[in-house]
Amino acid sequence: MDKMIARFPDQLEEALQIAAQVTLRKHTAPIRSVLISGLGGSGIGGNFVQDLTGAECKVPVLVNKGYQAPRWVNKHTLAICSSYSGNTEETLSTFAQLLPTGAKIVCVASGGKLLELGRQHGMDCVQVPAGWSSPRACLGYSVVAQLAVLHSAKLIKGAVFRQIKAAKKLLVKDQADIRKRAQKLAGFLGEKTPVLYCADQIEAVAIRWRQQINENAKMLCWHHVVPEMNHNELVGWRNNRPDVAVVWLRNRDDFERTALRMNINKEIVEHYTNTSIEVFSKGKSLAEKLFYLVHLGDWLSLYLAQIREIDPVEIRVIDYLKAELGKV
Repeated sequence: MDKMIARFPDQLEEALQIAAQVTLRKHTAPIRSVLISGLGGSGIGGNFVQDLTGAECKVPVLVNKGYQAPRWVNKHTLAICSSYSGNTEETLSTFAQLLPTGAKIVCVASGGKLLELGRQHGMDCVQVPAGWSSPRACLGYSVVAQLAVLHSAKLIKGAVFRQIKAAKKLLVKDQADIRKRAQKLAGFLGEKTPVLYCADQIEAVAIRWRQQINENAKMLCWHHVVPEMNHNELVGWRNNRPDVAVVWLRNRDDFERTALRMNINKEIVEHYTNTSIEVFSKGKSLAEKLFYLVHLGDWLSLYLAQIREIDPVEIRVIDYLKAELGKV
């Protein structure tokens, strides 16, 4: 896992090279919506695409993480099915339901049934490199490939790819400092349950941190976004919780009212826990800030696993679940 995390900056560079080759065949109808279907390490890419394109894309981008395709999907929908292995059963189920809708379907995978079916039906496919033992370590491929699909469909401009290239340079330049910050943060969190809060604009980062802490460190964790958290979860902070550690994921240019809310929230929460820390991003563009925090969180999850003396790659309980599902 440490080698896979260390390769993340280079993965972004490689993903950009793949993206430059993505060209979609013309669709029969104008695109008015985007559906991204994927789960786990493949699905999180869709969340980042949502965050990265929210201020630019003129059609709605929605992420589907289940077995069923929404009924609103039609010939005006661009549907991206993303599965690193190509064998995620929920994504394959959604793919089958998308076929009769007339949607423009694009498959993103390293191989497996999804790529096979996509090519069988004459669909556009983006093949990412195989051979990574943990799909969650392939976030760069997933995000950049999906952005390339949107760009080829003329739904976003190419500026985001320049921002990702700058993000790669930032990660290389700050690598030692990022790892040092992650180690310090891991020691700060210790064996406590992490609680992650962020601005709604970067929820993908909090989801990524939660998932990586779950899978790599084998720890429970939860997250919420501001301002929505102020309308419900904030009231749950009523009793002392020495068992939790709160991390505030922030950008220095968060929306002014959201930043003010987070300042007040932090003051309130710290009445009930002594373990609370702010983590600020680095970078100029949103892409740089997102990928900086991603890389920091990935290293954090690894160091938490080391503190707990467990294997970050092992996911036996998921393997057991798949085996039991396979019996039915």
